[in-house]
Amino acid sequence: MCHPHEDRWHTTSCSRWYTWCPLAHNAPSVSLGHAPPFSPGTQRGMTSNAPKRRVAVTLTQYLMSTQPAGSKGDFSLLMMAIQTAVKVVEKNIRRAGMHGNFGYVGDHAQNATGDEQAKLDVISNEAFKSHLASSEKVFIMGSEEEETGVAVNGPRRGCYIICFDPLDGSSNIDANVSVGSIWGIWRVDPATARAAKVESDAEATKLLLRPGNTLVSAGYAMYGSATNLVLSTGHNRVDGFTLDASIGEFLLTHPNMRVGKKKIYSVNEGNQSLWHPWFDQYVTSLKQGPKPYSLRYIGSMVADVHRTILYGGVFAYPDDTKSKEGKLRYLYEAAPMAFLVENAGGVAVTGAGRILDVVPTKLHQRVPVFLGSKEEIAKLQSFRDKALTSKL
Repeated sequence: MCHPHEDRWHTTSCSRWYTWCPLAHNAPSVSLGHAPPFSPGTQRGMTSNAPKRRVAVTLTQYLMSTQPAGSKGDFSLLMMAIQTAVKVVEKNIRRAGMHGNFGYVGDHAQNATGDEQAKLDVISNEAFKSHLASSEKVFIMGSEEEETGVAVNGPRRGCYIICFDPLDGSSNIDANVSVGSIWGIWRVDPATARAAKVESDAEATKLLLRPGNTLVSAGYAMYGSATNLVLSTGHNRVDGFTLDASIGEFLLTHPNMRVGKKKIYSVNEGNQSLWHPWFDQYVTSLKQGPKPYSLRYIGSMVADVHRTILYGGVFAYPDDTKSKEGKLRYLYEAAPMAFLVENAGGVAVTGAGRILDVVPTKLHQRVPVFLGSKEEIAKLQSFRDKALTSKL
């Protein structure tokens, strides 16, 4: 039986990695619980004048070394399945042009949310579903590419619920723009999961409808010039890993990520004519003064949020006169990213309140998204509050 708090990580990280790793000099330390890997010049009786080289910590080592004492390792096994799925997706993206996997599925096929479905959407969705199910740690899955929840029945059922966008930003894939995968993880009582009889798709979907404030973990992978995997299990900590293709492992390169302080705004200004007046006024204010903000917008949520965490500023996808509920989906886009941003020291709101406090009523529910540093979100919120006050 899973302990109620097993697999909730400690707030420590690792300190041994290659000397080339960024941020390595700022890293806290934690014992891995075993001797460092064998390397030339460290054998008994041998001496060497070569400089000592720090050893990289892999994601697998990180997971195993930070799980609580007495843990069965269920969360670690789930994360190993996710990292395998990410590697499969990454490999298919790299080879897409050679294997004819660019472009869209024939006959203008659409996914469950009405977006035109790319070939790589289908490949990525199958990779996540198959590896998550094989982990034997999943209860129910929800995906952008599926109309309903997908229950894992029989002896392979676990105690985790996961919602994911297997390939976010796939409309950019043919242009070689950074894309990504996003996931959020909830945990249910193991006895409840074992006893539950999920006999229909509607029942599976209903069990997925959980607020973001009950997430136990969230993360994303970004496929670009490098492949990054960023994750958090709460406790005000977010850690980033980079795939070393030469050894096939994710290495800890960005420990304890914190939202930066740069003055950057990220929004699709092509929608300006549809914006509500208060948001239009807010964006206009960012362009004024002796030091106007820089505009950076990629059009792939993973890439834009990744930059916002590293550099700072604000990422916004507001509701408008066309998309009255917003554009981004709650369970597998907004909530996981809000969890990560908050644990990196930032703020994430819908305008009307905290994103993580939204209680979804539909699997593919959409919400407005504003996230970034505390200072920038406070400034944005002041424009909305002023607009509401003026209407009273």
